[in-house]
Amino acid sequence: MMGQDNNGKSGRVIPISDTVILPGVTSILRLPALDEEELENLKREDNTNIALPLKQNFGHSQLSEEDFYRIGVSFKLEEAEQTEKGWRIKIKARDRVEVNSIRIEYGGIYAEYDFSPDEIDLNEKSREEMLSYIKNFTREFSEKYTRSEQYGGADQYLKVFEELKDLNSLIVYISQFMPLSNGEKYELLETQSLKERSLKFMDYLVKLKETVELQFQMAERFSEKANKYYRESVLREQLKAIQEELNEGKEEGAKKDKDYLSKIEEAGMPIDIKNAALEELDKLKTQGPNSSEYNVIRNYLDLLVQLPWKKSETTPVNLGEARRILDEQHYGLDKVKDRIIQHLAVMQLKKDKKGSILLLVGPPGTGKTSLGKSIAEALDRKYIRLSLGGIRDESEIRGHRRTYVGAMPGRIIQSIKKAGETNPVMVLDEVDKLMAGGYSGDPASALLEVLDPEQNNSFTDHYLDLPYDLSEVFFIATANSLESIPGPLLDRMEVIQISSYTINEKFHIGKNHLIPAILEEHGLTSEQLVIADDVLQKIINEYTLEAGVRGLKKQLAALARVTSEKIVSNKAELPYRIKMEQLEEVLGRQISRHEKAESDNPPGVVTGLAWTPVGGEILFIEATDMTGSGQVTLTGKLGDVMKESARISLSLLKARLPINTFNFKERDIHIHVPSGAVPKDGPSAGIALFTALASLVTGIKVDSKIAMTGEITLRGAVLPIGGLKEKLLGAQRAGIKKVLIPKDNAVDLKEVPEEVRNELTIIPVEAAEDVLRETLGISLPRIEHVFGQKAFGEAILQV
Repeated sequence: MMGQDNNGKSGRVIPISDTVILPGVTSILRLPALDEEELENLKREDNTNIALPLKQNFGHSQLSEEDFYRIGVSFKLEEAEQTEKGWRIKIKARDRVEVNSIRIEYGGIYAEYDFSPDEIDLNEKSREEMLSYIKNFTREFSEKYTRSEQYGGADQYLKVFEELKDLNSLIVYISQFMPLSNGEKYELLETQSLKERSLKFMDYLVKLKETVELQFQMAERFSEKANKYYRESVLREQLKAIQEELNEGKEEGAKKDKDYLSKIEEAGMPIDIKNAALEELDKLKTQGPNSSEYNVIRNYLDLLVQLPWKKSETTPVNLGEARRILDEQHYGLDKVKDRIIQHLAVMQLKKDKKGSILLLVGPPGTGKTSLGKSIAEALDRKYIRLSLGGIRDESEIRGHRRTYVGAMPGRIIQSIKKAGETNPVMVLDEVDKLMAGGYSGDPASALLEVLDPEQNNSFTDHYLDLPYDLSEVFFIATANSLESIPGPLLDRMEVIQISSYTINEKFHIGKNHLIPAILEEHGLTSEQLVIADDVLQKIINEYTLEAGVRGLKKQLAALARVTSEKIVSNKAELPYRIKMEQLEEVLGRQISRHEKAESDNPPGVVTGLAWTPVGGEILFIEATDMTGSGQVTLTGKLGDVMKESARISLSLLKARLPINTFNFKERDIHIHVPSGAVPKDGPSAGIALFTALASLVTGIKVDSKIAMTGEITLRGAVLPIGGLKEKLLGAQRAGIKKVLIPKDNAVDLKEVPEEVRNELTIIPVEAAEDVLRETLGISLPRIEHVFGQKAFGEAILQV
């Protein structure tokens, strides 16, 4: 051990950190370890002990000469006490020293040094003024803290520093309560001039005061919610710092990395996906928790390990059970059920069948979405529904790039993640309501890859950025109309048409399905509420106007709510029976205003048939004439196609029907279709327009119980139309007895319920002459699409 040598100036070094130590000041130091020999050496008066600051907080075994600052203080050991965490020693700093060299031996750390005492460049008066200034500043500063309960115990510390009479002692005492860095604390010791040291310390105080004042101003401006968020963020930062100090943060991060590694191994990913996941995990290990990329990578890894990658086991399809479930949950729809059963049978035979993509098309409320749920139950698979109505952004389908803030995967991948299986039944609801592409891309085009059996085994979501196999997913799309679905998208799906329900079907659906469901939803039983068959029939006929049964369910729910109120308030005897006369009181006036066949139609008035989204209806074609100059007026908010049909009908009438009593040159003709505020278009009113004009010019009435539908051409041919089933249902409801349809539509009659066919006399027609014969009783020879004066003359002579 070296003794104190004024010529050699060698001494033993005690490393210190995070402490302000100045000459002449008594300080407390904490040492991690101290054996008996070292303690005795520190106590010896003939040894020089030097407290030398470290640049960073290092363990003793890691120290080298470069880790020390060059300015320290010699000291005398006054007290030494052993604690649970090491030694607590009390020292009296003596002189400021400058270390020239350091050597580290097994026995300790030694330094060659020179004395470098403080420059006392303040006289007595200046020291007193500086001392008073620092105390006053600190006193004012501390009052800002003692106003809050958090710092309410500061008074006892203020009493101590009031008694201090030495600048160095005051600086050391106050600095222990200030958030100074190691470098800032060393600068106070490094500064040799007492005046400059005091001024530097004042700079630290002013800087701290400005920081605190700024925090107080921010706290006053922010709302309570913002303050709470700010406090939480500060606490999180402090917690992170504490964890890093205790090495807990690294352990927790290592644990998370280990968890991700085990999840990746257990996920059953394909080898290329697994390699990509491991690369992302390596990136995560290099990122700190405060890095902007840290949470982005973690969210991406969470998606990778939560997506189902292992092929799900496919349960064999029991066609009998599937038929039972479909029949139990849906009344009617026999053709649709047969088509679905056939599709399931093919899936069963061909295990790797691709192209399991159905499109159910029909009016609202006809059970398209619930059919998808029933199919999922029949296949014993998870059911997922995606509502596509109103989506205008391609990224909703394919996701966002991870480079964007707030990026997330598209709805397809999110749904697969939610299902947790690779083979769910996924219903793409309202696929016809997708918005047209704009600056955000075209979502309908994004669906092309999803619904293409040849491509969806490697579907790439922008966020996932890796191929995902969708070939096992059973996609079922629904739509109300095919018109707005792009051709390429429609080509990828197998269309199953679901038509409107007949009144009889609605009755059975209401009785067997809706009423039990409504009773259960409202906490009622069949012993508490009774809805008779005639009441249900009246609700269907007069209080609903729809192709499906969604409106019927709402009306039944209204009856259930009224019943619930009466039962709870003890105003009803059980069972409570809904009476016919109560419907208007509970449901209001009837909302169904179906047109009814008139008892008599004057010449020029004919009954036509129309298709609407809520079912078929009859409409009246009215024609009248007046003195004029041969002009034709069309009213009733008719579309261009319907206007053209009217002009074609008039031209055909002039060409085919030899009439001597009607002067077209001196008479104006006005054609009107009532419900003038409702837009009407389409070619299917062609033969009705033709018949109305023929009735007008001949003066022959058309039977009011006859209705007709069909497109007519300039050569007199009757062409097929769509929506025949709905139109015939509307005719039956309106009291029509006889219906003219195009001959080419006769094959569609098998789709019409037998009850409707039995009540209507349906006559197929193929030419204008057939129409005149059935409606006006006029027999004309068939002119097989021949034009010219000679043909017309021969026809007139034959008549």
